[in-house]
Parts: sequence; C-alpha cells; structure tokens
Amino acid sequence: MAAEITRESIVERLGDVTYDRFLFYLMGPYKSFDLSYVLSEEERDGIDVEDLPGPLRRLFRNRDDIDAAQALLRRVQGDLRTDPGVNAFLALDAGVDTDDVDAATQSIEFTRCSNATAFVLPFLGHNFGVGEEAGSVLEALSETHGDRLVFVREEDVTSAMIRSAAVRWDLRVETYETEAELVTKLRRFAGRIMQRERRGDLARLD
Repeated sequence: MAAEITRESIVERLGDVTYDRFLFYLMGPYKSFDLSYVLSEEERDGIDVEDLPGPLRRLFRNRDDIDAAQALLRRVQGDLRTDPGVNAFLALDAGVDTDDVDAATQSIEFTRCSNATAFVLPFLGHNFGVGEEAGSVLEALSETHGDRLVFVREEDVTSAMIRSAAVRWDLRVETYETEAELVTKLRRFAGRIMQRERRGDLARLD
C-alpha cells in the first residue's frame, strides 16, 4: 500500500474531542442525486428549473452550492464530535489521496481502524458509489467488524444491496425520518460499542 493507514495517522489528522481514541467512520454520498445524471444535455436545456414545483426543483442542484448530502454528513459529524464527543470523521479528513489508495481500499482500512462505522444513506444521496464501497467493506470485514457496522437509511430509501447485505452478513440496518433521529440513532450505536468495549464483549482497539 502506497500510503499506510493506521489509527495513529487518522487521530493525528483530526481535532481534539473528549474521546480521541474512539474513531467513528461515517460513510455516505458526498453528492446529492441530480436529474442531470439521467437527462441528456438536450433534455436539460429544455427545462426551466425555476418554473418547476419545489420538490422537483430541489433535484436540480446549483453547481456552486455546497452539496446537501455532504453538508448532512458534516453536520452529523459535528454533532457526534460534540456529544458524546467521539472522533467522528469522513474519508476526506484522513488526507489519503485516491491516487495513492483507491476509495474502496481506503474505506476498508478506515473501517478496520475504527471503533464504529456507519453507512448513512439519505433519500436524495447519489448512493451508487457508496453501495460499491460498502460491499467491499462487508466482504472484507464482516466477520471481524460486523458488530461495529451499521447501515442507517432514510425511510424512503430502498436498495436490493441493503436487503441482500442484511441477509448475507446479518448487517444491522436502521431507518430514520429526520436528521435529529439519525443523530440520535448514531449516538446510541456509538454508546453501545463503548459499553461493549468496556465490558470486554468487544476488544479494545488500542
């Protein structure tokens, strides 16, 4: 591997929080779904986005805006770093170039180094790439890290990959309706992992 990914290298890149050594890796789409993905250039040019109803208008993202999917992950990360104070991070934070280590391998190594990993799937997220990376992680680490993994999907998200993963790897799958509910479920998940490590049900990673 061109760039070594370790717990120490991740911790060194992140700011201080109450539980520095509890790494919580958040996976999810960095891009919202955009109808531009499925429309031809001619079809896109024939649409006046401002004339569309609000729900449809939101499917055409202004390219200059901060993407809503990545912004969601950042808010969730901030909430977890504040309360309960775990070292939540995104792949972007670890400073590993995909030219050095491909995205799927990065996700496997970040999961291997983390006390907990969550795959967050919002309804408007462009989830295809996340699904591929999640599949790679599950294939590589479900036996050793299965208890440390959770999928949390917005209620309207349906996925054959999630259904098959739940059956094949006995994956924990949660749903949420609001961002507040998403954060609450991730806090509880982190808390359960912490308690199991303290009791010795799960090995401490340090």
